[in-house]
Amino acid sequence: MKRRTMLAVIAVILSLPFSQAVAQKKTPYWATISAGQARMRTGPGRQFPANWLYQRAGLPVRVIETYPNWRKIEDPDGATGWMQANLLTDDRAGLVVKGEIRTLREAPNGSARIVWRVEPGVIGKLSECRKGWCKIDVRGKLGYIEAAALWGVDPVEREP
Repeated sequence: MKRRTMLAVIAVILSLPFSQAVAQKKTPYWATISAGQARMRTGPGRQFPANWLYQRAGLPVRVIETYPNWRKIEDPDGATGWMQANLLTDDRAGLVVKGEIRTLREAPNGSARIVWRVEPGVIGKLSECRKGWCKIDVRGKLGYIEAAALWGVDPVEREP
């Protein structure tokens, strides 16, 4: 009897869409756009008009609300709207904010050797952020950057 019950539960889970079968993350959290073209909509459904078309895979966004198969996001410019969940990935990325050219350092401190320089608008993969610094990979070029120079980092990660 227990085996039949277990098989029935597994069958129900497998019949659910993937996004419903997996536990939802607590909002807010960071994600990236995975598609080369992704539409932001005014509501959680295709029947809602698209108000923005993103054409930059890897762009970090902040997920601020969830709805089955849809995520309400905030982009680096502060625009908010709904995007299909399958157009997002949980990979962490950081966008170098507007302003000056930033330095990537060999270690997470301001006196470490400069290994690269990055312009505003550059996106890199984040592997860790703590004590005001993030380890970033920009197309294979690794270094540490001050967390305050990035969109895609929580305020607590920016604290030294």
